Amino acid sequence: MPEGDSVFRAAARLREALDGKVLVRSDFRVPRHATADLSGRRVLETVSRGKHLLTRVEGGLTVHTHLRMDGSWRILPPYARVPGRDQVRLVLATADNQAVGFKLGMVDLVRTEREDTVVGHLGPDLLGPDWDAELAARNLMRAPERTIGEALLDQRNLAGIGTIYRAETLFLRGLWPWRPVGEVAELEDVVTQAQRLLEEGARRRVDRRWVYGRAGRPCRQCGGLISRGEMGAAPQERLILWCGTCQPR
Repeated sequence: MPEGDSVFRAAARLREALDGKVLVRSDFRVPRHATADLSGRRVLETVSRGKHLLTRVEGGLTVHTHLRMDGSWRILPPYARVPGRDQVRLVLATADNQAVGFKLGMVDLVRTEREDTVVGHLGPDLLGPDWDAELAARNLMRAPERTIGEALLDQRNLAGIGTIYRAETLFLRGLWPWRPVGEVAELEDVVTQAQRLLEEGARRRVDRRWVYGRAGRPCRQCGGLISRGEMGAAPQERLILWCGTCQPR
């Protein structure tokens, strides 16, 4: 699943392509909004909220999208042929660009004043102006018996972290992924570590991965082999990687 930093960059691309411009065409290829037409409305802004994207347009409407596992936004010239048309879920076109959403996991059209119905459940955004490490730590402690690995992925606690930065954060803090939240000291430092990693990723400053993508390879710190497994109850299992030496039980 895309991390918050990739969604943050997607929002930047959409802002560059659409902000301040009038839509000449919209094409919602989801049954619920198949007849919606935003043509003639000016795009006001696109913002990211955790892993969600909110594109606000004139008339008090917001297009809400989520990339899920395989979704993406591509910016194409106005008359370019769109590849993989059967995978397109949404097109927002101006006189200058086409913003084409492929394999989007969520596509909604809501009143801007009701954005809370699609993102109101989220915790503080690691890349947003509402980031609050203290609040994120308190949210994690609402279920002290839960594993730290599962709690970090719960977007109700803090919004934006995915499997990559979960693994990297836990490694850098020396935390075994299955340790109960209540046994983790200095939770604010843990979420601050995650926030810094996402911020570096948003700026494309990540030079190396410590554990993610390195299953079966030597740990960069101790030389032991990186382990790979799954966390979470079926069918919500998610990939987890860790070093058994650097992240002891």
